[in-house]
Amino acid sequence: MDVMEMARAERGELADLLESLNPGQWEHPTLCRGWRVHDVVAHLVSYEEHGPADLGRRLLRARLRPGRLNDVALADYRRRSPEELVAFLRSHLTPQGTTAGMGGRVGLVDALVHHQDIRRPLGLPRRVPPDRLLVTLPFSVTAPPLRGFWHARGVRLVATDLDWSRGRGPEAAGPGEAVLMVLAGRAGAAQDLSGPGAALLQRRLG
Repeated sequence: MDVMEMARAERGELADLLESLNPGQWEHPTLCRGWRVHDVVAHLVSYEEHGPADLGRRLLRARLRPGRLNDVALADYRRRSPEELVAFLRSHLTPQGTTAGMGGRVGLVDALVHHQDIRRPLGLPRRVPPDRLLVTLPFSVTAPPLRGFWHARGVRLVATDLDWSRGRGPEAAGPGEAVLMVLAGRAGAAQDLSGPGAALLQRRLG
């Protein structure tokens, strides 16, 4: 399975989850600070069909402040109902526009991380396919929006269920999914890791 097919499969599984949620769960907080499930899904689809020109226009609306870019993009989609958002996602399972970047890696890591942003607070764990983790873990280290190298600085991360590790320093080991969420800077994910490096990450990420 190539990366674009992995991204399509991940988005399809996320759409399946979203269709099973009740209205209260759509309003539940996620690991994205200040965002409900509804906000995360609106954000997820907000970069579809938008190329470099659209990105430039949004940046102007954000007054050339990259940190506000997601807020500007979200504003265009957050008024859609849960049903409309799921339908939009279903019609865009294959990444397009900005999310098609790096052979679909942008779309894959975006969908996988946000999938877990939703599932973890709702107490709905799942087994992430290993082949997807083996693509997203190294990409997350250097991908500009995630800055995994910074979140995990000074620590050696080891995915115990995969043949993957990176970094130097005290070791923090655990499931590949938890390692990915640490690279994404998600609070609480380091609690699923063990070793002297895990305590450092817990203090850093909260």
